[in-house]
Amino acid sequence: MTVAASEPSGAQPEVRLAAGAVRGSREAGVAVFRGIPFAEPPVGALRFAAPRPVRGWDGVRTAVSYGPPPPQGGHFGMDALSQAAAGDDWLTVNVWSPDPGPGAGLPVLVWIQGGAYTIGMSGLPEYDGGRLARAGVVLVTFNYRVGLEGFGQFEGAPANRGLLDQVAALEWVRDNIGAFGGDPDRVTVFGQSAGAGSVAALLAMPRAAGLFGRAVAQSVQGTFFSPELAADIAASCAAELGLRPTVTDLSAVDPARLSAAGDAVGAKMAQWADRWGPITHRAIPFSPVVEGDVLPVTPWQALADGAGRDIELLVGHTRDEQRLLTALEGLLGQVTQEQAATALDVFGPGQDGARRYLDGHPAAGPDELYELVQSDWLFRMPSLHLAEAQAAAGGRAHVYELTWPAPGMGGALGACHGLDVPLVFGNLDRGQPAMLIGEAPSPEAEALSARMRAAWTAFAAHGDPGWPAYDTDRRLVQLFADRPAVTAYPEESSRLIWQHHAFPVLPLIGG
Repeated sequence: MTVAASEPSGAQPEVRLAAGAVRGSREAGVAVFRGIPFAEPPVGALRFAAPRPVRGWDGVRTAVSYGPPPPQGGHFGMDALSQAAAGDDWLTVNVWSPDPGPGAGLPVLVWIQGGAYTIGMSGLPEYDGGRLARAGVVLVTFNYRVGLEGFGQFEGAPANRGLLDQVAALEWVRDNIGAFGGDPDRVTVFGQSAGAGSVAALLAMPRAAGLFGRAVAQSVQGTFFSPELAADIAASCAAELGLRPTVTDLSAVDPARLSAAGDAVGAKMAQWADRWGPITHRAIPFSPVVEGDVLPVTPWQALADGAGRDIELLVGHTRDEQRLLTALEGLLGQVTQEQAATALDVFGPGQDGARRYLDGHPAAGPDELYELVQSDWLFRMPSLHLAEAQAAAGGRAHVYELTWPAPGMGGALGACHGLDVPLVFGNLDRGQPAMLIGEAPSPEAEALSARMRAAWTAFAAHGDPGWPAYDTDRRLVQLFADRPAVTAYPEESSRLIWQHHAFPVLPLIGG
């Protein structure tokens, strides 16, 4: 347990934790600690193992630099960033606190970054927690294993190691956050995309019970794999290296080579379409595995069964989730009728999903149909159904939709996937969000960011973001726009198309 915190006059902030003392820095009035290990490095004999508690250290550990990110795929140059950072201490946390001292009792926000379970690191500039911390919360970010290291289904390794890392980080928060001024009984997890899928998974995981009391899920990634599907993908990745998908074969493989093998399979997933199904059309080789132990059932089933009834939930999505992804595909404004028809057939729910989209949107062209069905399949409807399952089981959920269009690229991206991240953190002029917000954030962007930060920190403090809870009669949601408003859920056509869809575990076809 935590024991003490101190900050002598003229000195940098220093905190004593269960494992040892750490010394951070003070930045713009906030005490910041970076790169604190919460588990032993998962290398050598611990590679592909569940995380182990970190061993203690003597003296005072300097905590001013982010720990090295976990090995990962090459999307957006993340592999280069990963390999450039020396060391194998991948599992570290970072803390921002306005009042680093025992007894402050501040609410705690713990961020889980996204990245399709393939990339992601806590040290990106867009995740700097200073602005949120200055609003009166303790902000925590951390690394977890991704790709094959974290989600590959190997013989001899526990499933969902990335999720187990998240549980270990939350256990570290429970045991240590008091020394930073945080209240371990007021912990809110929040995440976006695969990070929101992780939040949803944590709601369904018995091992995470009691580690947080509130949860924020921003654009929940709705893909959850069966063990058979995950094992088949892992076997294909191992085959790229001429190896079997076992810990014995893979534990000595350089992490960069293993990540490259995952990238190679991801780049040619179309050839397995008859075995792996819809994920091959989106190149999603990794997701949490519903294997009955770490993750017993899907999040929607867990919440429908009442697993999250005592957890206060804030969940939502952006209006134009797919738009940025279409732009990255080079298809913005260029989707053909054939491509739209394929997307409707692949992603529309049930045997008549394509027809229902066409009937519900008779004036829509191929670009709009392509965007709608993929936005709904991967993010919008998984998010809405999480709230619906929570409300139906007697729990409390607040729902939002971000409709404010990103000003970047001449406004072509709309309210796209990922736009909520810089708005929630308040980091509008740094990192990748600059592409969305523009190099000089407008007063409108700053004002909207302030409103979203206020909602998130109020929810962390007392469970009320400032608008009514969602119910299946009125379906009231908060719209974040130039003029925020509370209204009935605006994507009614999509809601009706998907209302009977269960978001089941994705199977190995014919397996």
